[in-house]
Amino acid sequence: MKKILQELNEEQRDAATTIDGPILILAGAGSGKTKTITTRLAYLISIGIDPASILTLTFTNKAAKEMRERALALIDNAIYPPLLCTFHKFGLLFLKFHISRLGRDSNFVIIDTDDKKRILKSFKPDLPLALIASEISKYKNSLISPSEAIASARLPNFKKIANLYQQYEEYLLENNLVDFDDLLALTYKILDTNEDLREETSKKYNYIMIDEFQDTNELQNLLIKQLCSTHSNICVVGDDDQSIYGWRGANVKNILEFPNTYENVKIVKLEKNYRSTKKILEAANNLIAHNRTRLGKKLEATKTEGEPIVVLENSDEQEEAHKIGEKIIQLISQGVRPSEIAVLFRINALSRSIEEAFNRLGINFKLVGAIRFYERAEVKDILSYLRVIANQNDDFSLKRIINKPKRGIGKATYEKLEKAAKDKDISVLKFLWEIEESELLGVVGKKNAKALLQFIENLKYLQNVAQDSLYNFIDEFEKTVELKKYYASLPDGFERIANIDEFYGMFRDYIKQNPENSLDDFINELSLQSDQDQIGGEGVAIMSVHASKGLEFEHLFVIGLEEGFFPLTGDGCDIEEERRLGYVAITRAKKELTLSYVKSRFYKGRRTHLEKSRFLGEAGLLQSSIKIEKKAAFKKGDLVKHKIFGIGRVIGVSKAGKEFKLTINFGGQQRDILSSFVERV
Repeated sequence: MKKILQELNEEQRDAATTIDGPILILAGAGSGKTKTITTRLAYLISIGIDPASILTLTFTNKAAKEMRERALALIDNAIYPPLLCTFHKFGLLFLKFHISRLGRDSNFVIIDTDDKKRILKSFKPDLPLALIASEISKYKNSLISPSEAIASARLPNFKKIANLYQQYEEYLLENNLVDFDDLLALTYKILDTNEDLREETSKKYNYIMIDEFQDTNELQNLLIKQLCSTHSNICVVGDDDQSIYGWRGANVKNILEFPNTYENVKIVKLEKNYRSTKKILEAANNLIAHNRTRLGKKLEATKTEGEPIVVLENSDEQEEAHKIGEKIIQLISQGVRPSEIAVLFRINALSRSIEEAFNRLGINFKLVGAIRFYERAEVKDILSYLRVIANQNDDFSLKRIINKPKRGIGKATYEKLEKAAKDKDISVLKFLWEIEESELLGVVGKKNAKALLQFIENLKYLQNVAQDSLYNFIDEFEKTVELKKYYASLPDGFERIANIDEFYGMFRDYIKQNPENSLDDFINELSLQSDQDQIGGEGVAIMSVHASKGLEFEHLFVIGLEEGFFPLTGDGCDIEEERRLGYVAITRAKKELTLSYVKSRFYKGRRTHLEKSRFLGEAGLLQSSIKIEKKAAFKKGDLVKHKIFGIGRVIGVSKAGKEFKLTINFGGQQRDILSSFVERV
């Protein structure tokens, strides 16, 4: 162990050998975080601390497995391994022993997301399942019971969701089921209401370590406090500058306020970076220094000066994708392996131009953690509509969109239509296209007949528009079908609408460039691009910045550095979290970094002139005219508490003089409140 400790730098060694009391290891990107905490774990065991009294919590099974293997490899004679697992695995183990305290059996079954949606679907809701599931998850992570949700709901949709939440909870109890959120919520509830067990559990785990502490949410933070109720031997490891999951509940305040939460906190900063060149780190440090709410640290290079960062200016996304493609071909011809190269983007819709350019140039690529543009559900929906408008025999496409957006046409109704069409030996679509209302009433009920007739009338109208003027077609298409309105109600609606806008913009561009072509020509041309075979073998990685966290590449390209794309701007956007995303993107690069922006891109479905990203100026790479504004302490989606109106969710943020005005939904009643009069839940 002495030899292993000598392999650490001074700060890493200090962190690894600090045993008692609260310690915050502030680990910068590429600073040897995993090496430090696995050595600390091994060190605790090597000096005789019982492995059974050590608990280490992580966020992924992959991280837990890697840390366990690395720590045990450092120990000569471990009696048995310490408990090192994800938060949810800990919750599962705890509930197996103690769920009886809630009057429930320990032979419960855990359900996954699909099971959850199937249960909710059985209640026949008229709201999107993804929306209901997401809201229920938020309730559970905010420790709000069904009765509290029902009592505070005012708007009709929130009332429906609150009632569905109660039905869902009753179903879980009746069938002894536990969902993913319950693993933590029920564990917290048991510890919070059983002082004897809380004390016993806290004494059992006398040394606690938490990895990626900046990614913890409120419930996880509360659970950690319960586990530390009899001691303060807690070591948290993380980087406030890499907190990028606010949209899924992570609260950067947990790490920022850690020094004030526990007494006599020791802070160790790991600032020596072993990944990137000096020039790359200078840009990262310059950028993140513009954030106000941070504990503060500066990455120090251990590598050489390195190549200057390249900033690519392009006229549009086609030029951007082509230039990057040609540069990658050049790198590969020089012997660089494709797996050492990556292209990052902030918004998934931006992958389309890169995918298409790489297909044309014959570059092997893999889209990491995302679905290829033409395989995304919302894009396939539009394509199915276009195919149905162009071809009256395309029942395959019809089946996909006959009830999208929802118009009450279920499986049973469609089967009746199939039988009626088969009797006439024609397609279902042709059957509907030609049928009279009286005949349709004999096949399906009055309500369904009305919906189907309206659906076919819309298709006929859009077919006429397509024949008259394809240039106006896409505007009429959205007005008539309202796909964006349908997808806006889903939890990931922003990304889906961005993809729809990208498709609409591409359609308009195609018609401008090919004014004589028909809808059929467009569909056929697209089929050639979207039906590309998945290229096997080693490939260049294309991924979102979120998906890249924890990874590193010799040669990195970051695209879309324009205002509105990176950073995202507007209501509900947190500029400091956007800047942290920029910091994460830059620090993925080891050797060469290229940052790219375009002068025009499809923005909300239209080709728009764009300003280059303020981040290029803040990183010290270009002159930027964008001024930094004071940031709101709250963002869209935050749960807040008001002393009179109770708990509500922020649905909008705007400036009000020197303050910020929050639009808050208090159980269905909307109010505008100044931010200084509420606090986060």
